[in-house]
Order: sequence, then C-alpha cells, then structure tokens
Amino acid sequence: MKYDFDTVYDRRSTDSIKWAVAENELPMWVADMDFRTAPEVIDALTERAANGIFGYTDVTGEWYDAYINWWERRHGLKMEKEGLMFTTGVVAAISSIVRKLTTPNENVVIQAPVYNIFFNSIVNNGARVLENRLVYDRETLSYSIDFDDLEKKLSDPQTTLMILCNPQNPVGRIWTAAELERIGELAFKYHVTVVSDEIHCDVTEPGQSYVPFASLSEKCRSNSITCIAPTKTFNLAGIHSAAVYVPDPFLRHKVWRGLNTDEVAEPGAFATVGAIAAFTKGEEWVNEMNRYVSDNRRAVAAFLEAQLPCVKLVPGNATYLLWLDVNAVGRSRDVADFVRRETGLFVTAGAVYGENGDGFLRMNIACPRTLLEDGLRRLREGILKYLERLT
Repeated sequence: MKYDFDTVYDRRSTDSIKWAVAENELPMWVADMDFRTAPEVIDALTERAANGIFGYTDVTGEWYDAYINWWERRHGLKMEKEGLMFTTGVVAAISSIVRKLTTPNENVVIQAPVYNIFFNSIVNNGARVLENRLVYDRETLSYSIDFDDLEKKLSDPQTTLMILCNPQNPVGRIWTAAELERIGELAFKYHVTVVSDEIHCDVTEPGQSYVPFASLSEKCRSNSITCIAPTKTFNLAGIHSAAVYVPDPFLRHKVWRGLNTDEVAEPGAFATVGAIAAFTKGEEWVNEMNRYVSDNRRAVAAFLEAQLPCVKLVPGNATYLLWLDVNAVGRSRDVADFVRRETGLFVTAGAVYGENGDGFLRMNIACPRTLLEDGLRRLREGILKYLERLT
C-alpha cells in the first residue's frame, strides 16, 4: 500500500472525545477513525496554517467544483452549483431542517435502529419521532424495510419529513436503487420531504458504491435534501465542514434560510481547504482505506466464527461500523457495560439506536490492525466472563 494505516498514534493528548477514557481502556465506539487523514489533506491544511491569518472565510468556486466533480465521477450524481450550500455539519443541518420544515408536534419518520442523534434532532426541535422499524431476519442476519408500515407512517397527515440514512448506520447496509426509489415514490405520494444523510457514502466495500437518493428519479430529486461531507471518509470531523444539496429551488430557499438563521452556513478557516484537498487529491487514499477496513471486517468475521460463535457479525457493505448480534449473550446495555468494566473495551450498546437495537453492539473498526486485534481479544474475554457469570 502507498499509505500507512498500521501506525498507532497517541490521541489522548489531542482533546479527542473518542480517547477521553481511562488509561487501560480501548475506545471502539464513536465514528471517527484512528487513521491519519490523507497526506494530501494534511499538506493543504499545513499550508493554510502557515499563512498565520485566520480571518473570516468565504466559500469559493473550487469548493463547489470539488463536490460536483467527486459526486459525478464516483457516484454518477450530477449536481448544479446553485443547489449546493455549505454547512458546518450534517447534524447541524438536519437539526436546522427539522426546525424550518416542521411545526410543533409534526411527525418525522426514521428507520430504527438508526444513528441516535436523529432522535435528538427531532425531539429537541419540537417534532415527534415516528419509527418505521427495520425488519431483522435472525436466520440470514439481514435487515429489510417494512414498506407496508412505511406507507402507513408516511400517509399520516401529521408526517412532514423522513430522515433517511443512506448508507445505513449502524447496520452497515447500502440500500439498493429499487428500495430507495420505492421510498421516493411513497414520500412523493404523501407530500413528505426526504432528508437523506449520506455522510458514510464513500466508506464502502471495494468495488461497491452507494446510490445517491437524488439520482434515482425526478420525484426523488425534487423532493429531497441530501446531506454530504468529507468528514467521515477522511476523518475530518473536527474541521466542521459539510454540504447540503437541494435541487428544487423552492425547497432550497427554505433550507438556505434555515441554515443562515441558525448561523451554520459559514466556514471556518480550514473547512473549505480540507474539503477541496480531500475531494481533489484524496481518491487513492480512500480506495486504500476501504481495502484496509474491508480486511479488518473479514478479520472480525473469522475471529468471531472461530473463537466467539455466540456473537454474530451482521454482514455489511458500507461504513467502518460493525453491527454485532449478541442476542444469544444478553441485553446490549448490560453486555456493553460489563465488557467495558471487565476489559476496558468501549463499544456502543445497540439500544442507543432504538429499542430494536437492543441485543446488538456497534464496533468501530477504522483502526490499525494491532488495535483491532486487541479489541477482539478484549471482546472475547468480556463475553466469556459475562456468560460464565450467568451459569
């Protein structure tokens, strides 16, 4: 490989949220990587820092071109410059959109188990969570959409928005074009705007690509708001850089007003620089990173099958977050708390992502192989001790 994903860096002295843990603990929970970002991005940020003046920053034509060219080249989505808007983060944008496009007590549909902050963005802004729960097949270890229930939820006159996670976090699925188009048809039929969170879109199994929701049909395109960013792909969450794409001019104006009213539409000194470098110079790094994460995924699957068969890996083809079925062991919060207390391994209890996430753990594998192997040893030790305690 051209790039280094094996070196372990000390992040405890960097004010890292992920690594704000006890000395003996290994954090594999929150969704940021333990890889350094692409050297090309580091060079661009270093050059900007060397200037030494960090005044107000504007969004340049290079920023628009970087996004437009990346999505057209990698994902087949042609975006117009006027449809793109800078925002400081996907979560900030989603919260702003909920505030702007709903009135108090209207429904926002989500598909649990799903990224837990969706719940916060809805409830904290006066709307109601309406769950279209994904259907889990324990035989095939796979998830599907209950479209009958989805239509029922979308047809409720009190439903205004649907927040779609594409690819899905935490179950790690790339939704198919057919699934997404069916969602789009139903949302259009019942006048429900789709907010598609596509922040994990570039972290996929080698040779596979996600399907942008807005690329599927005119109905999907005109009735959607797409949230995208370089932050998950390039480990840049700390520079607060993202974008919102809204093709429809009427809907775009509402979103633009919301982002500006909430003051989440202005870049910091490094926000556009990092994104431009990532999307213009980082493609080879992304491809290698995806291969490394894919190898990590296979290593986990082999380890569980050979040494911890009571824990099942739910097959996934996107994100660097693994969804582990521990239904044969116990409830997710109990298991996660016990494993952390006994071994120092910090993974996330699946119940955080909705009631139907109980019985699962989410584990971040975007890390050097040595850390992954350490985490797996701790997981095995903790699970076996937990089972031993029950006998």
